[in-house]
Amino acid sequence: MPDLSDLIRPGDRILWGQSCAEPRSLIRRLAQARASLGGVSVFLGIGLGGDLTADCADHIRLSSYTGAGPNRALAKAGVLEILPVHYSDLPDMFASGALRIDVVFLQVPPPDAMGRYSLGMAREYLSDALAHARVVIGEVNSDAPWTFGGPYLRAADFDLLIPSDQPMAEPGGGRASETELAIARHVADLVPDQATLQTGVGQIPDLVLAALQDRRDLGIHTGSFGEGMAALCESGAVSNAHKPSDTGISTCGVLIGGAKLRSFAHLNPELVLRPTSHTHAPGILAAQHRFTAINSAIEVDLTGQINSEIAGGQYLGAVGGLADFLRGAARSKGGMPIVALPSTAKGQSRIVPRLSGPVSIGRADGPVIVTEFGVADLRGLSLRERAGRMISIAHPAHQEALEEALYASASPL
Repeated sequence: MPDLSDLIRPGDRILWGQSCAEPRSLIRRLAQARASLGGVSVFLGIGLGGDLTADCADHIRLSSYTGAGPNRALAKAGVLEILPVHYSDLPDMFASGALRIDVVFLQVPPPDAMGRYSLGMAREYLSDALAHARVVIGEVNSDAPWTFGGPYLRAADFDLLIPSDQPMAEPGGGRASETELAIARHVADLVPDQATLQTGVGQIPDLVLAALQDRRDLGIHTGSFGEGMAALCESGAVSNAHKPSDTGISTCGVLIGGAKLRSFAHLNPELVLRPTSHTHAPGILAAQHRFTAINSAIEVDLTGQINSEIAGGQYLGAVGGLADFLRGAARSKGGMPIVALPSTAKGQSRIVPRLSGPVSIGRADGPVIVTEFGVADLRGLSLRERAGRMISIAHPAHQEALEEALYASASPL
């Protein structure tokens, strides 16, 4: 049986599934064998396991579209190169060679009765990378769910297939704060029956979803699908009856959660994993019925410009799919583009006169901003009107300073 050094060439770029789809046994083998591979690159998604540490940068060049999760430590150590790209651009970058992928690592469940391996916890950009990779290496994890959507692989499609000797990475959980609960209540009030939902990851989206169990005929078309969405489906609130594509089916790119989510997803024909070229496609998003996108940000300025990437000089977030989903919701009939965030972080206002980081989302895409203090719908408002609405949902302790900054400004914002 070949090992990694027989299959991976010097200069190769390697990619694997992110979050709960991380093939942890293969990642650890790569880390151990890195000195013998002649210098390789890895393109990372959001991690969970933390199996690739900054020490590995001695022989592995690391890059990613995000600084979230364990990538935060890599970025802080100065060994992670960030690609500030829209998530929807990744498939085309793989196809064109702008971001060449030579080797794909997969975590897969045991095969079904027909000998087919599914992609388990993630499809998203993995299937696009598979179409262009020279080498495919897989690990079989008996805890991974067998999921629908394809592409389905046979044993002959792998250059190397090994059993997993590591537990699946799982996200941690924490107790919800009063601030998060207040934000979730405001967001939930904006979601009508028959809305098609997309949410980001984290505590606030799950709290919002928990508050929607009295809704009816909701749909799901999202990048990430977690335990909150599974619970919403099991409550009877989701029918997907009004979706123009994948009618009757919940659609996502990656599953992020623990044993409950894996049990829900396993052999569930009402949940289908789709590629990024589908989950983030502008036309498909805009066509969704009452598409409601619920995401977060690091800070928002008084005109609606959004920084979702950098805080305190550290790269913590991503450009990611935020623009894709906000624009899709803005163009959807009855849609709602929502960005929800606490009004402060470590005592500092997250509603600011000027962003401290990059403009990830321009003010022309200014959406509906939600904090624990209320809702600021910026659509159709002038710059001055926006500033007033934004100040009204800032923390009261910072409102006076924001007003002073507004009136001291010599520019029309």
